[in-house]
Amino acid sequence: MSNEDQEGGFVSHLTELRKRLINSFIFLFIFFVICYLFAEHIYGFLVDPFARAVKEDGSDRRLIFTALQETFLTYLKVSFFTAFFVTCPFILMQIWKFIAPGLYKHEKIAILPYLILTPILFFLGGLLVYYLIMPLAIKFFLSFESTGLSTNLPIQLEAKVNEYLSLVMKLIFAFGISFQLPVVLSLLARIGIVDSQFLKERRKYVVVIIFAAAALLTPPDPITQIGLAIPLLILYELSIFSVKFIENKNLQKEDA
Repeated sequence: MSNEDQEGGFVSHLTELRKRLINSFIFLFIFFVICYLFAEHIYGFLVDPFARAVKEDGSDRRLIFTALQETFLTYLKVSFFTAFFVTCPFILMQIWKFIAPGLYKHEKIAILPYLILTPILFFLGGLLVYYLIMPLAIKFFLSFESTGLSTNLPIQLEAKVNEYLSLVMKLIFAFGISFQLPVVLSLLARIGIVDSQFLKERRKYVVVIIFAAAALLTPPDPITQIGLAIPLLILYELSIFSVKFIENKNLQKEDA
């Protein structure tokens, strides 16, 4: 192949990549506009765990904002977060369409399940936060309120809209990304960087790393930290079985 052909191929790849990126940004922008039109409803959905948790104590609760622009900026943030969450499968598909022509048939078959599994695991992480972790964490933090009998003045939560929604979105992203552990380890196993024996021997170190990562990614309370660490430990064990399964398939191919 001549240098001109190589340069032409490189330019065509860059053109194709730019096209895929532009398509992704356009799709993301369209969904961002749609999500902004329904930002109040999305806000209501995200704030529902807080509303359900505080209804049980019978107190008159509210969320406040302390800057004129805070609610507007919060709606923008919520809209972008939702749009990105929804368009992730489309973005992954654009990435797949870009790299697929350069792959062999068996490589396509090997990678495609991971493209399907990635958004599913992210979604499961988000569900865990929304339906289990957040309600428990809210109740935990509210338990530190005081009526003022022992502190002279009552201590009551006046949560800010921006801070609450930032916490929810941070946790959803933290759990969603952390739930990609089986995908990452399986891909590393396919390219020969790790194997099941390697993962088993370093299990005790991984436990420490997982709890340290949970402490960094979540608020400083035991509920969210344990709520992230335990699923990650389970996913790590499942990853070992997945890697072992990949190794057995490779052995069968070699024997055949």
